[in-house]
Amino acid sequence: MEKLDLKVIGKIQNDDNGSKLVLNKNYIKGLTNINDFSYINIIWWFDKCDNNKSRTKLLENSPYKNAPNLLGTFATRSPERPNPIGLSCSYVTYVDYDNGIIGLAYIDADNETPILDIKPYIPSLDRVENPIMPNWCSYWPKNIEESGKFNWESVFNFWQFNSIKEFIYFTIIIKMRQIVFYLSHKLIYGLFIK
Repeated sequence: MEKLDLKVIGKIQNDDNGSKLVLNKNYIKGLTNINDFSYINIIWWFDKCDNNKSRTKLLENSPYKNAPNLLGTFATRSPERPNPIGLSCSYVTYVDYDNGIIGLAYIDADNETPILDIKPYIPSLDRVENPIMPNWCSYWPKNIEESGKFNWESVFNFWQFNSIKEFIYFTIIIKMRQIVFYLSHKLIYGLFIK
């Protein structure tokens, strides 16, 4: 099997002050003019799923209501996949060039998650105006801004969690995401877009 040489360019940090990307010193120069983009795509590594069991899983019991009972890994956003790569589109709140930091409104990754790459979000390359979606998820939000206000609990099968602790953790994360998205976009659009 062919091996690829990936380099970790930094880490994701989530704390009481919010979310940010912290780049390794030798990659800071790559941030030049990134502040001209309001959104970026972050490619990151699901390091907690970098094990044989997770990387050989190709079928998922559907975590979604109204979806088929089984979904192929490539038909989900599951972290359990042959190459545990995550992709997030995030709003940039600030750029600190001196320290190699990009502040984010939100990112759906754990603290200390390795970053593989950062790319600017460019609508002509990244946006699909009218994507065709399966019926079971066709009513989900059409963009990131609406996603923060969406009731995600209504689309997940919570009884498939392994423990009540896992269920509570997931519920808290979803609620936090809704609050952060709502407040950050209210702040951003309220202050900068008149």
